[in-house]
This record gives sequence, structure tokens and C-alpha cells, in this order.
Amino acid sequence: MPNEPEQVVPHRALITMCAMMATLMQSLDSTIANVALPYMQGSLSASYDQITWVLTSYITAAAIMTAPVGWISARFGLKRLFLISMIGFTVTSMLCGVAQTLPEMVAFRLLQGLFGAALVPLSQSTMLNIYPAEKRGSAMAIWGMGVMVGPILGPSLGGYLTELYNWRWVFFVNLPFGILATVGMAMFLPNTDAKAGLIFDWFGFGVFAIGIGGFQLMLDRGETKDWFNSTEIIIETVMAGLGFYLFIVHMLTSEKPFITARIFKDRNLTAGLLVMFAVGMVMLAVAALLAPWLQILGNYPVETAGLVMAPRGLGTMAAMMIAGRLSNKVDGRLLMGLGIVVLAWSLYQMTGWTPAVSEWTIIVNTTLQGAGLGFVFVPLQVIAFATLEPALRTEGTALLSLLRNVGSAIGISVTSALVTQNGQIEHSVLTGYITPLNRAFQGAAAVLMPTTPHAAQVLNGMLTHQAEIIAYNNDWKLMMLTSLPMLLLLLLMRGPKKGAIGTAEHAAVME
Repeated sequence: MPNEPEQVVPHRALITMCAMMATLMQSLDSTIANVALPYMQGSLSASYDQITWVLTSYITAAAIMTAPVGWISARFGLKRLFLISMIGFTVTSMLCGVAQTLPEMVAFRLLQGLFGAALVPLSQSTMLNIYPAEKRGSAMAIWGMGVMVGPILGPSLGGYLTELYNWRWVFFVNLPFGILATVGMAMFLPNTDAKAGLIFDWFGFGVFAIGIGGFQLMLDRGETKDWFNSTEIIIETVMAGLGFYLFIVHMLTSEKPFITARIFKDRNLTAGLLVMFAVGMVMLAVAALLAPWLQILGNYPVETAGLVMAPRGLGTMAAMMIAGRLSNKVDGRLLMGLGIVVLAWSLYQMTGWTPAVSEWTIIVNTTLQGAGLGFVFVPLQVIAFATLEPALRTEGTALLSLLRNVGSAIGISVTSALVTQNGQIEHSVLTGYITPLNRAFQGAAAVLMPTTPHAAQVLNGMLTHQAEIIAYNNDWKLMMLTSLPMLLLLLLMRGPKKGAIGTAEHAAVME
């Protein structure tokens, strides 16, 4: 792709700050409620399975509305959509903070996800537009910190706000940043032309939304409804399959679908979308699981749990800065390969964790895990767009955010369901070993045999604790197996040529 002439953009630094603020707000809210979930569960009278809807409803709504961002931006103008999204996101954040029941919270989180869906792709598109080709590596490293560090630091910030105030402040904290970003974008972001003649593909969007919504409902409610023994789950599965089938057929046969089919002919972007899907699954699922693991199994106070998880974000920031500086000297695919290996190794180490593992071990492991994600993310943003035509750039950024959100929602739903299900299975397996004939059990048989209510309660608590440890370790193994196939996708990517996006300068700090 040829070099693009450098354009003079007034107030570039201020626009960058506002775009970063919007990106950080949206990405923070995907995980900031993780640590606060046990407190929200009591306030909203919800079960463990139900309270995870607070996370998945937001991510699913964001996933559905991310896909048409490119069309909406072209139809109404990037700046106008940016401002509407920022205002709507800030207002719905306040509504989440005052919710009194679980249905209210889920409804407000859905609205928050709908408004927040455009923030990440629009901020990325804005950064790509205001920086010349030779500085886009730097811009993507800066922008990527907001996308990657936000979800990782979310539990830490949520833990402190919950401990110092209460869980409602994990939503109220968006107000000052939302106001600043909105005012800044209104004042400094250049106006963009709106194309009034564009026609929206309502059918394509409708079947896509049905597919995503049906699939997420199936994952969220399957565990509580006994999966395919439930008519509701069967209906949701049929909705998902039919919606995805009609969407794919329509996209390939329609003259003007809301997702342009030719965008998938770009090999770099297509492989990048699959890598981003896997990154989304691992990044948010691990964060969603680690918070209750620390609090419930490890007996960590909420603020300590947040503090222990914070180095994951620091590792990501450091790796992204290093990757930004190395990208002009080292093939980005090699950096991504290094990141994937480090990520998989950290998850492999977690498969042997018990609550007796030291805080230092957790901190070192999660720091390396964050570093692995950082080494994947920065080169991915450069290589994915290296060969994509500029006219499809906004649509490409929307698709990357879409796959990250879909992966995150699926990862959280699947791993949460597996923790519950495997915990029950392992409990029944361990129960089979509780017999006086088991020589390993004979020494404690007199005390722990369930002959009295107290002994039965103690024994059941011990079995449940051990079963949950095994269930979590199985989930860490699943996440490790999810990350390894990303190495094969790197073989499909082509490195950017000289003069393409981000090859001349990739420093992770803005000059």
C-alpha cells in the first residue's frame, strides 16, 4: 500500500487523549464489575449464574452493535456518532449505578453496551485518520494500551471502589471521564461528511443480531435450564443457527450488505480477526475467573484481590511499549508468536494452582500473562491493516472489536458454566472415595464420617472446596488450549511492506 501524505491535524494530542479516554472507559466497563459481583449478587438477590449476566449482557450488546458501526459512521458522520455514543454511555453508566433489581441492572447494562459499542472502533479509526502512515505504529501502541489495559486493570479499580465506597461506584466513576471526553471531542475533533444516501441493510443486521443474541442466551441460561433437555435452550440454539446461516448467505448474495464481503478477502485481516477472537476469550475469561478464585477459594479481601490482579495490566503496558519500539526492527509475527508462547505457558502454570500458591507466584504469573497479551496486541493492530484498503478501515476496526467482544462473551459464559458443572461432577467423584475402606481416609474417619450434622457439613465443605479447585484448573487448561491455535494463524499473515502502515516508526510513546 503506498505512503499517504502527512496531514496537518490541529490539536492532535488533545484528540488522542479524548480518544484514549473513551477507549479506556469502554474497555474498563467490560471487567470493572468482576470483583464487585459477589456484593452485587447480595444487593440484587441473584444467584452466581444470574449475576454473570451483568458481564455478558454488556459484552453481547456491544458485540451486536459493533458490526454496523462502519455504516452508521458513514451515514451520520464519525464525530456525530462519537458524541452520541459518549453521552449515551455516560448516562447509562449512571443508571447502572442506581439499579435496584437484577432485571433493571441487565437492562441498563444492555443499553450501556449498545452505546459503548462504537467507542473502541471509532477511537481506533480516529487515531488512524489523524496520524500519518509512518506514525501509526506509535498511535496503535498508545491506543492499544486503553483497549488491553482497561479490562486487565478493571478488577483492581473495581475492588478499591467497592471496598472504599460500594459496588455502585464502579459505574459512577465513568461520569467525570465521560464529560471530559465528550467536551474534548466536541471542541477538537474535525467534522466529517455524512452520506445521506446510504441505505441500511436491516435484514442482514436483524438476522445477525438474532444469531448473536440466541447463541449468548443459550450459553448464559444453559447451565440453569439443564441444556438441551430444556425447550427454551433448543429454541435459542435454533435461533442462533438460523440467524448465522441467513446472515452468511445474505452477506454473500446481497448487493449492499452491512458487512462488506470483500473485506474477508484480505488475508491479514481475516487471520487477525480469528486471533482477536481468541485473545478476547482468554483476556476477559481469565479476569472473570481469577477474581472469584482469589476471593472465594483463596479468601483474599476484595481490595487485596484487586491489588494482586493489577500487575497483569502493568505487564501488558510494558510489553506494548517494548513491542511498539521493536516492530520496526523485528517481524511483527515473531513478536506475536513470542506473546502467544508466554501466554500459553502462564496458563499452563495455572493448571496446577491451589489456594496455597503464594501471592508472589500469582503476581509473577499474571504479569507474564499480561505481557504475552501485550506482545500479541500491538503487532496485530499493525499487520491486520497493513494490506487493507483505506475505504474499509472503519469497517475493519469495527469487526476487530466485534470479534473481541464475541470472544469475550463466549469465554466468560463457557468458563463460568464449566466451573459450575465441573464442580458438581468432581464433587460426586470425590464423594466416591469417602469410605472407611479407603486407607487414606481411615485416620480421619472418626471425625469426618457424616454421622452427625456438624461432621457432614464439615466434610461437604472440604469436598466442595477441593472440587472447585479442580474445576478452576480445568478452565485454565481450556484457556491454554484456546491460545495455542493462534500460532498457526500467524502462518497465514503477510508482513507489511516498507512504507505500509506502521513500518517506519513504532515507538510506543507519542513525540
